[in-house]
Amino acid sequence: MINGKYLIKQGWTAGPSIGLALQAADIQLNQNGIDQLTVQQSLAQLHYDPDQFVSHPVWGDTAVALKQERFVPQKIEIRAEKAPLSVWGRELIDPMSFEQINNAASLPVTLRVALMPDAHVGYGLPIGGVAALEGAIAPYMVGVDIGCRMHATIFDRNPIHLQQDTRGYVGYLQDHTFFGRTTPRKNQRAEHEILDDPRWQQLPRALRQLKDKAAVQLGTSGGGNHFAEWTKLTVAADNPMRLDAGKYVALVTHSGSRGFGYGVANYYSQMAERICSFLPQELIKLAYLDHQSGEGQEYEMAMNLAGDYAKANHEVIHQRIREDLGRDVVVGELQNHHNFAWRIEQTEGPPIFVHRKGATPAQAGVLGIIPGSMATPGFFVEGLGDTPDKILENKSLNSAAHGSGRVLGRREAQRRLKKQEVRSMLKKRGVTLIGGGLDEAPDAYKDSRKVIAAQSDLVRVWAEFEPVVVRMESPKGGGISGRQ
Repeated sequence: MINGKYLIKQGWTAGPSIGLALQAADIQLNQNGIDQLTVQQSLAQLHYDPDQFVSHPVWGDTAVALKQERFVPQKIEIRAEKAPLSVWGRELIDPMSFEQINNAASLPVTLRVALMPDAHVGYGLPIGGVAALEGAIAPYMVGVDIGCRMHATIFDRNPIHLQQDTRGYVGYLQDHTFFGRTTPRKNQRAEHEILDDPRWQQLPRALRQLKDKAAVQLGTSGGGNHFAEWTKLTVAADNPMRLDAGKYVALVTHSGSRGFGYGVANYYSQMAERICSFLPQELIKLAYLDHQSGEGQEYEMAMNLAGDYAKANHEVIHQRIREDLGRDVVVGELQNHHNFAWRIEQTEGPPIFVHRKGATPAQAGVLGIIPGSMATPGFFVEGLGDTPDKILENKSLNSAAHGSGRVLGRREAQRRLKKQEVRSMLKKRGVTLIGGGLDEAPDAYKDSRKVIAAQSDLVRVWAEFEPVVVRMESPKGGGISGRQ
């Protein structure tokens, strides 16, 4: 008879795995009609090598429980001397961000760290923080909004149209963008090849159900600082996209991997914390996975899928609006992402993983977007860094800021700022806002021009965009403008 006593006699240790094993055995015997000898053999194989059963539809949960029960935490030695740190815009950065980046510099696998001028406090690694780890990948250094990115479509249309038909441009955003918990109706849901990607089936069992949420949220944006905006774009004569110098209309969006990325981040962050449980409390959110381990390889695959899903979200949003605009000529598209760990191979030794949490790639010739706020300018830039093989020789790790960076926390901004004053500022600057909370008001952010000036050796500005019609999530109690 297969019961708890039987399993313990076979070498099983008392724990959750026994209960799960008995449930699974009952399914095999009574629902699937498998004979007792075969089930006993399966239990023996499962106990000997749970890895081969992790994806099994019946034995999978038992296999995962067995692996967790047998897990032995890795002992970590903290560096006696911190990894080198380089800083841009030191006067713009708060003390807690320095403390957080110095914590990251204490890990034994850290080779170099950097702080961008938009840096402010985050979870684990500061926003605007960059860390190069050797042979290791740290889920919380990537963050919960994996692969969050900027995307711009440039239209050959004079920006005067934004003032002449403001209501029409408001309508495009209201009809084709969705924020926070708002999603398209079932008959409006988008299709995209990302949903057919085989990597969804390679996710661990605990994460596979997130594909359903990803399908519902495809082509939508999160809350917080995510936005979609019509902007007046001014392009310089010497620009890498070879556009005619002058003014254009640009649609600029900021969004990420939504609930899927959040689920991946939490799952692997908890796993990394268990593996690195000997880390002191102040470093536990920097816990990492060995890139050669099954967990490390799993996370890297899931992170890449989340990044591609975030890219698909933007493609869907921009395609919907382009189709509604009709005959407008698109003269260029541009995008870059952050909240990611870039793999850089070495000629000798393990790969380097460059974690940019709220920082963007700026290697030589790479194009990117650095936004301001809902009422301050953003910039199209070209990286001035080195080639990937020289990344450790580059003090910024070929990185730049991803935005302006906060000077007020969300609660502090909501407490200190006044809706009427923000409305007056927006009106003065010619900005029409849909949604948006006080925590995203311009005064909650650093001066975007100061941030860009502080990294003039990291990027070259070749275009500037000014928000004209902006949509963000509308918080409870209504947005700043009252428009939804």
